[in-house]
Amino acid sequence: MTSSLALPDSIHPMSSKQLQASTDLFIKQFKLHKIVIVGSVIAIWILYTRVSWPDSAVPLSPRPRPAQKSSGSLPQEFSDLTRLLHWPLTPEDGEDLLASTSSETSTYHLRGPAQASYVLEGYLEAILVARDHRGRPKTHGGDLFRAQLLGPDLKAGVPGNVQDLENGTYLLSFPLFWSGQAQVQVRLIHSSEAVGVLRRIWRDQWATVDFMGYFRGPTGYEEIVTCNINPLLTGEEESTCHYRDEDSGELWFCARPPTLPCDSLVGHSSGRYWNVTTPQEEALLLWNVTDKVLPQGISPIWVATESNRSLALKPLDLHATYQTGPLMAVETTRNIVLHWRAHGWPLRSLRTPVASLHSVVQELGGLAGGPHTVVVLGLGAHFTTFPPSIFVQRLAGIRAAVAALLAREPHTLVVIKLANTGYKSVYGSDWFTLQVNRLLRAAFADLRVAFVDAWEMTSSLALPDSIHPVRLIVQNEVHFLLSFICPT
Repeated sequence: MTSSLALPDSIHPMSSKQLQASTDLFIKQFKLHKIVIVGSVIAIWILYTRVSWPDSAVPLSPRPRPAQKSSGSLPQEFSDLTRLLHWPLTPEDGEDLLASTSSETSTYHLRGPAQASYVLEGYLEAILVARDHRGRPKTHGGDLFRAQLLGPDLKAGVPGNVQDLENGTYLLSFPLFWSGQAQVQVRLIHSSEAVGVLRRIWRDQWATVDFMGYFRGPTGYEEIVTCNINPLLTGEEESTCHYRDEDSGELWFCARPPTLPCDSLVGHSSGRYWNVTTPQEEALLLWNVTDKVLPQGISPIWVATESNRSLALKPLDLHATYQTGPLMAVETTRNIVLHWRAHGWPLRSLRTPVASLHSVVQELGGLAGGPHTVVVLGLGAHFTTFPPSIFVQRLAGIRAAVAALLAREPHTLVVIKLANTGYKSVYGSDWFTLQVNRLLRAAFADLRVAFVDAWEMTSSLALPDSIHPVRLIVQNEVHFLLSFICPT
């Protein structure tokens, strides 16, 4: 598989021998088999080519919901959002830019004495001291640092663990996975003061964006209104159109059009980004203080020692909006069909037919599952503009659908793709993404699912952050996905 499939992210590169063996086994096992991959942001189905499948652009008829309700409840620890999303608090005077954490004055050093060489599969530890723009050590935690150990000769990398000691210092720990040269790199993504702004927005704002709904009459006349997750956010509190997802029970609201009825809604698109910060808060989130590399504090270390084939899936033109799908590709020699589609509301996108916006719960409910079925859910990216409770509600429905799928076909492989790094604003920040990933892990903790840690993958290599990772990362993501399908 190639990066053009937009498959979930992987974290650890595989050796040539491992990849060759994995790919060969994959080819052998998947002749006349099917894979199904469905996502919230992505939804991919790979099926028997001989299976008859309805037109993906036609909305499916309502299906009976499972009688069992036990799977709809979330794990106990997942319901305690306060504990799950714990982050050290920032003092009340957190809007002073000069008192905020600075990447230029913060430093890090080895925890112990330097060694001539380090042991493969051991650990390297360092201490980071956060300082403000005046050079004064911080006395509280809450900064979002990201640490990496890079192997430039091998083009390798691994994320470091950052432990906040909540006193202005942080313990960094790096696993030593390869032999040869390795270099520590630390980035300040957001100061604790900037995180305080993001926390305030997530806590106090019902949303930071809105959407557009397109209503069409019998003559082709259209009326455009504001839509959102809450009727109070449409601008027309007393006159709104309500829409309920038959499968998940989630609600969507649009302001009532001036003349057209509510059932004439035919289109959906992104709307406006709202101004939710003060000038002082904006200064804490500007590019010149966000995602900056700290001065090198540790010299390169030395760690003592010790042909790929890929599937070629041909894309088919379904004449759909590429950004939202559905999309389709086939590999005829191995009888594999791949389907992709985006989730439903709330979805930031170009104008898209409402009939094409299927919920993940709806898609999962229509899958038979089985030992040759793989379901991949990519969740989180479009929920950073809303409080965490909105994402929790979406997760509750998806978790119930996954549990029902595994109950009827326990041998179905379900893979959860965590959100990757990339966003650096009040509408989508790495700090928001980190919290979303915590919720994802908690939601599926007691179900038999696998995880592809896209956050860890995009944190590992010395590549520019992007919400849509580059080809090298996507290739490794696919390789890691294959390791679950055909382990060596």
